[in-house]
Amino acid sequence: MATSDDIELLISELSASLTPPQRYAFLDAAHAALVAAGCSGIGAAYRVLAPLQRAYWDPPSDDVRREGARHNRSSKLIEREAIGADDPRTGARDRNRLRAV
Repeated sequence: MATSDDIELLISELSASLTPPQRYAFLDAAHAALVAAGCSGIGAAYRVLAPLQRAYWDPPSDDVRREGARHNRSSKLIEREAIGADDPRTGARDRNRLRAV
């Protein structure tokens, strides 16, 4: 048989991810739902409270979908050309490839 301390711990764990106004509303609704259901144990309390907690939880906004992935965002390093003169050795392997044959 679950003690009231176990059920209170379950309620506090389920309410931890909620914002304060949602948390207080969830706490009131959770206690009312447990009294109405007459839960006999911690498992039964979880089965009653888990769907109730989802009703009070608002998922955070998904910024990746709105703004795009971070590695696809533009930046000054990507948009501007390279600084400095080309190295004379750039492309030497490609230029000299046919000489070695």
